[in-house]
Amino acid sequence: MSQDGTSEPQTEGDLRNTGMSLKHDREWDYELDRIIEEIEARDASKVGLQFPEGLKRRGPAVADDLRELAPDVTFMLSGQPCYGACDLDTYLMRRTDVFVHFGHSAMKESDRIIYVPLFSNVDPYPIMEDSLEELADPADDPDVGLVTTAQHMNLFGDMVDWLEERDYNVHTRRGDDRLTYEGQVLGCNYASADIDAEQVLYVGGGKFHPLGLAMEHPDKNVVIADPVNNVVTIADPEQFMKQRYASVHKAMGSEKWGVIFCTKIGQGRWEIAEKIIENNDNAYLITMDEVTPDRLRNFNMDAFVNTGCPRITTDDGPRFHKPMLTPGEYEIAVGNKPLDSLEFDTFHGTW
Repeated sequence: MSQDGTSEPQTEGDLRNTGMSLKHDREWDYELDRIIEEIEARDASKVGLQFPEGLKRRGPAVADDLRELAPDVTFMLSGQPCYGACDLDTYLMRRTDVFVHFGHSAMKESDRIIYVPLFSNVDPYPIMEDSLEELADPADDPDVGLVTTAQHMNLFGDMVDWLEERDYNVHTRRGDDRLTYEGQVLGCNYASADIDAEQVLYVGGGKFHPLGLAMEHPDKNVVIADPVNNVVTIADPEQFMKQRYASVHKAMGSEKWGVIFCTKIGQGRWEIAEKIIENNDNAYLITMDEVTPDRLRNFNMDAFVNTGCPRITTDDGPRFHKPMLTPGEYEIAVGNKPLDSLEFDTFHGTW
């Protein structure tokens, strides 16, 4: 499902629709007691609740449970699109005493925001056992990196122990300030995989994270152990990279460029957008919060550069009416960098 809610056919290497797909019932811990404690401690009367797209349908039930526990409090559900901890509904946040963000770990610390990461209760060890067939034998190469998403961070230490019990030397790191936990990866940040090992085990659902990781670290063999869909695969970004090369080629020779600056609080890269505008008289800054094909269709541009969330380019890129490039791809298209410098766009630093 794309950002505007439409369904698109998925092809090999296409990062659309590769998010966590629930094949079975699963319970989440919404930490209602902690939320109520914070409400009481802050004497809050208005509380905002924000859920990611895949969990918005659970929002009314969670609000009902909270109403029973705090009948005098007004609970409001955010209807804004949400794809990560960088995707906060700042409008609702400013109008509430407490703002609860479900499904992601903290990226911006704030006294007004309660982050409820919603840890998964899926058992990862059976699929990790299967993944050993794709990892090098520890007698030949014992070094392995371990990464996962926020949903499985509650078991990260146990997963490290599990691998070490099988004679692996496990390498982990926290990454940069956008990452809350050691070993955590985001859809735009794989700094935690910058470790001294030629193979990395990714434990989690979907293909987007491990494909991005494999593109940012092409020297590493990335093994995907997906406990949600119960499958082990190898991250192979070749087909996806062909799509990106095609977009760059299509944009070469473009005269008018639309440079998109995303106004969402955790996604703006103003310095990059400003640099492009300053160095290209035919580049025009376009600001918006939600970047969709329909919103750009009325702009008479030959190509676009997205300085916001990289997933807008990689997930929805084929759906835009004109080429949509990352900042690095733009530099290639205008001749500032060679074609072989193409790499996955990542997002480092804080707000």
